[in-house]
Amino acid sequence: MDDLTVTFVDRGRVQADRNFVVDGHSVATASDRDPEHEYETYVVWNLIVETPEMTILWDTGSHPEAGDGYWPTPLYEAFAHVDAEEHALPADLEDAGYSIDDIDAVVMSHLHLDHAGGLHNFAGTDVPIYVHREELPYAYYSANTDDGSIAYLASDFDRDLNWEIVHGDSYHLTDGVELLHLPGHTPGLMGAFIDRPARPLLVVGDEAYVEANYAGQSMATSLLWNNGAWKESLERCRDRQRATGAEVLLGHDLAVFEDVSGTAD
Repeated sequence: MDDLTVTFVDRGRVQADRNFVVDGHSVATASDRDPEHEYETYVVWNLIVETPEMTILWDTGSHPEAGDGYWPTPLYEAFAHVDAEEHALPADLEDAGYSIDDIDAVVMSHLHLDHAGGLHNFAGTDVPIYVHREELPYAYYSANTDDGSIAYLASDFDRDLNWEIVHGDSYHLTDGVELLHLPGHTPGLMGAFIDRPARPLLVVGDEAYVEANYAGQSMATSLLWNNGAWKESLERCRDRQRATGAEVLLGHDLAVFEDVSGTAD
């Protein structure tokens, strides 16, 4: 579509052991019982998709108080969003030339705390918040019981929000924007195929944190809801890329984000 644009919004840096991101990256063996671990830096990002019908915000990033006790200590110890306080959503949108009031719709790829932490900015408004049917109940179940995933915080999404439920494997949001159900990381993870004028953009998101995941190396078990579903979703993404020649945007790979967004030095 000639009148569709995508703006990339850098929402800061998360630091974590690569073993969380690439399963078994550094393991002890009989001859090397004390292997070195790689503590790496990853990116949190959002997108603003401008179409003739609507201005869409993709995800909302971390809560700005993530490092000040808002995130539970065990989670922050594992995935430290070290500059969250410098990346409140309204300020980052302003840097990109937008405001909260410019957003007509929000698409939540999923409701983990590094993606749903800015939803409070839309509480009490009529802005539709798109989420997959399989994600919302699992998020509430996880946040309010000892089962499920520990990466959901009820305070992020248990608010007066105008939920719009996405069903099925593919959902036409507006001309040029197709939402894709990619279960595996979570039950309701969504990606997107965005038909940009020069080259389509395939938003893989947290289906693949980094390039090694996209190549087939899974994330740690703690980051996968269902490994079999993850593999099927990965093949679906690869098939779409091969068929369309789309550029691929991964979940947290800093180098890939800088390359795709054009911000690399």
